[in-house]
Amino acid sequence: MYTIDFQIDYEGAQVPIERMTAAIRDTLDGHEVSPDSALTVVIAGDAYVRDLNRQFRGVDAATDVLSFPADAPPAPLNAADAEPPYLGDLIIAYPYTAHQAAEFAHALEDELVLLVIHGTLHLLSYDHDTPEHQDEMWSEQAELLTRANVPIVVPRFTFEDEND
Repeated sequence: MYTIDFQIDYEGAQVPIERMTAAIRDTLDGHEVSPDSALTVVIAGDAYVRDLNRQFRGVDAATDVLSFPADAPPAPLNAADAEPPYLGDLIIAYPYTAHQAAEFAHALEDELVLLVIHGTLHLLSYDHDTPEHQDEMWSEQAELLTRANVPIVVPRFTFEDEND
């Protein structure tokens, strides 16, 4: 049932792997994802995440989590020989996340669980680029956070009215 690999590339990171794995599994369970699917969670430093953010999103700043969905695999000729579906990678900036948790008085473990839920939803094609998409993603995210016993309410972004 799901392969979730963790790669800890930040020395001293305290990572609640069991809680994060459970949250990812719960997120995937509700979305008709093949039980053979796999994803990777990388715990990294701020500079690494900032470089990725600049390279792939054109944003020269650190952030808490980046999601990199895998390209859709080609249809296998023989399903028995097929690789399990790879969903993609979640890259978490540990120092940024620790600072963010302290700033908002959240437990660091809860913040990390929030980030894997949020990132996994992005791997499943959720987005928050419009008010409607944000409503859908935030609703799903809030339900998953409740099930994971994470008492964080994520604030909504405000969208500028293009007619103003």
